[in-house]
Amino acid sequence: MQLNAELLHDIEFLNLYNLNSAFEGGLKIHHEANPRRVESAQRLFEAGLLTQNDGGYLTLLGVEVAEHAQAIVRLLSKN
Repeated sequence: MQLNAELLHDIEFLNLYNLNSAFEGGLKIHHEANPRRVESAQRLFEAGLLTQNDGGYLTLLGVEVAEHAQAIVRLLSKN
C-alpha cells in the first residue's frame, strides 16, 4: 500500500489532538485555514472520527485511531 498525500494529511491532522487532556481535546478549523487541513477535517468527519466537519472533538473511534497515528509518528521520529 502506498501512502498518498491525503492519508498523510489526515495522519498529520490526527496528531494535532492532545490526547492527554479531555479539556483540551477539541479543534476548530476556520474556513480560511489551509485547504488541505479543511479537506482533511471533512474526510475524518465523514469517516466517523470527528464530531464536526470543521474539527470538533474526536469520537471514540477517532480517539483510538489518533492514538495509533500518534504512536506511529512518535516511534518513527526516534530514528
